[in-house]
Amino acid sequence: MSKNRKVVITGIGVLAPNGKTLHEFKDAIFSGKSGIGPITRFDPMRLKTKIAAEVKLFEPADYMPLPLARKTDRFAQLGIAAAKMALDDARFENEHLGLQQAAVIFGSGLGGCNFHEEMIYQYVLSEESGVSASTIPRITPNAVSAHIAIHNKIKGSNQVISTACSSSANAIGEAFHRIRRGDNDIVVTGGVEAPVTNVNMAFYEAMMVLGSSLTGQVQDASRPFDATRNGFVMGEGSACLILEEYEHALTRGAHIHAEIVGFSSNCGAYHMVAPNPEGTDAMEAMRAAVNDAQLKPEDIDYISAHGTSTKLNDISETRAIKLFLGKRASKVPVSSIKSMIGHTIGASGAIQAVASCLALEHGFLPPTINFQRPDPECDLDYVPNQGRKENIHFVMSNSFGFGSNNVVLIFKKFLN
Repeated sequence: MSKNRKVVITGIGVLAPNGKTLHEFKDAIFSGKSGIGPITRFDPMRLKTKIAAEVKLFEPADYMPLPLARKTDRFAQLGIAAAKMALDDARFENEHLGLQQAAVIFGSGLGGCNFHEEMIYQYVLSEESGVSASTIPRITPNAVSAHIAIHNKIKGSNQVISTACSSSANAIGEAFHRIRRGDNDIVVTGGVEAPVTNVNMAFYEAMMVLGSSLTGQVQDASRPFDATRNGFVMGEGSACLILEEYEHALTRGAHIHAEIVGFSSNCGAYHMVAPNPEGTDAMEAMRAAVNDAQLKPEDIDYISAHGTSTKLNDISETRAIKLFLGKRASKVPVSSIKSMIGHTIGASGAIQAVASCLALEHGFLPPTINFQRPDPECDLDYVPNQGRKENIHFVMSNSFGFGSNNVVLIFKKFLN
């Protein structure tokens, strides 16, 4: 088989803090609507951080049978729901032979935090263990990919990739390469995270990476590239993309949102938590992704930034982009949707992938909101505060994770 088969995106599902459908999410990220607010999932009394980006009013039974909802952790519920929306958008039915032979590749950095914590509390506080026999299958990270496959009768390769905040970008990249080299015609891919839990928030708080509001208005707590940024806001959510070989999609008359044309993944081997301050490893990942797409740096029209709103990440990413683009750096728009949805950890790359597809399909760049005070070390065009109509053809999406993980995806506007 050809090693350069064309790969397109024929289905998208997303559950984000500022939109529970593709249409809602599109309107929110284009208009600069934030999904950040006070924590409602538990009482944050013992935490200094009282805010997060939650998916509000999520009812699992709206997306799956009630028995399935009852035996799964919130992270798996969000992933199953996003997959259902993506498969519906792609107009697949369970009995479709191509879908039965598809692969499922998802990303998650943390797995079933919610039920894990619940069982630990139960064990520690109860005189009897009171631990559920279903604990392990609920909390294991591959619960999400397994349930998506079981529920939809998908019998191909099934896996979860866990590389912290780059997990779902790696999953999408691996899915892309599987189709391009001929292993599959269809891959259900994406990522999910449900990290807004009491203990997990305490862990991140102890690392001193969580941000706070500058004005007292909780929605301005995530300020990527702004001089006053002081950390990220914890977010939850899921996104699923149906990747499909072009001729296969064409034969069944599928709607095509965008193409995926490039992927790279490397390890900077620098530090477990901190990014390389010079950004050289991230730059190499950008260069490799462009080479994989058989493009040049000057072909990139817009960059969906990792943009976490932490001091170290935003400077490092800015330097990497400048190294990669050279003199063009000031002319290429860069924005971070984390300003609106917080940092969804392992789901962030997949949600960015959806935002990238929407930007290409609709010719509109989502803004970096809460950008008020320029940082001399972050001096690019961050599409500040207001989205922008712009005809773009190639988008680069950056995802970086703990352990010096760098992942870059390249998306292309689909032209009939």
